[in-house]
Amino acid sequence: MIDHVSLGVSDLDRAVAFYEATLAPLGLTRLVTRPAMVGFGKSYPEVWINSRPAMTRVADDCGSHLGLRAKAAGEVDAFHAAALQAGGTSESAPMRRPHDRVIYYAAFIRDPDGNRVEAVTFL
Repeated sequence: MIDHVSLGVSDLDRAVAFYEATLAPLGLTRLVTRPAMVGFGKSYPEVWINSRPAMTRVADDCGSHLGLRAKAAGEVDAFHAAALQAGGTSESAPMRRPHDRVIYYAAFIRDPDGNRVEAVTFL
């Protein structure tokens, strides 16, 4: 079981504003603020963003994929809209996606540093 994940960001202040807006529809809020990192979660920090000032933008064909669970399709829609409003880019709009064993509803975005983040719920 995964306890937490962390993403590097080149501008911590910009990333905090982005993630506060983007994660709010999923019920995650800023819980911990330290000089070079901020933790978001529901009851403890599950997602950390870490200041990496020398970091260059993650190339579209590289990097990590962070998938976050949403309670319902409406949360996925709100996550996607909030990310775009906050300066992220859409990698895939919210939609139903058939899979081998389940049908799920998800959206994929990239943060201003190119980190790939998904919100998903299972139907």
